[in-house]
This record gives sequence, structure tokens and C-alpha cells, in this order.
Amino acid sequence: MLRDEDNKYCVDCDAKGPRWASWNLGIFLCIRCAGFHRNLGVHISRVKSVNLDSWTPEQVQMGNSRARAVYEANLPDSFRRPQTDSTLEGFIRAKYEAKNT
Repeated sequence: MLRDEDNKYCVDCDAKGPRWASWNLGIFLCIRCAGFHRNLGVHISRVKSVNLDSWTPEQVQMGNSRARAVYEANLPDSFRRPQTDSTLEGFIRAKYEAKNT
């Protein structure tokens, strides 16, 4: 799945080379965003290492493109991803916890 062009970047901040994933959301994450996802709690996001953890076929689903179509469907075309920690964490919380994007 990491060969897919959209999965080569963190779904939340666009950092290159994500090494983490939220397997229940089906998204790939950088280490910074993985920390924010861990703070959401396992009832929302379950984070695993792409390389260090084992994966079942059921956990290898969706991908960033499909997840963006679900979780970012209402974002305007001109949307720019937040880069500071506080705005990025707020964006992630709104997107997955409150589902307000």
C-alpha cells in the first residue's frame, strides 16, 4: 500500500515518508501525527508501525485516497493543511473525533 502515491505522504500534514498507520481508519501517518492520533484514544484511532508491527489482511484496507474522500469530503479546494502543532492537532481532532471537516 505504501507504493500508492497518496500513501507516500502523511494523510494529515503531507509529510513525506509516513512510517505509522492508523489501521482502523486505514491511513498512513508521520510520527508527529501518529502522536496526535494516539492522544485521540483507541476508540477512535489505533496506531501501529508500518515496519515493526505485524498486519492482518483486514488491517490493510482503504489507504489515504479513500480516507480523504470520506473524512475530507467537505474541505474547500483551496484548503491548506495546518503545520503548527496546535492547529494540526485541532484539525485532526475535528476530522476524526468530531467529524467536522
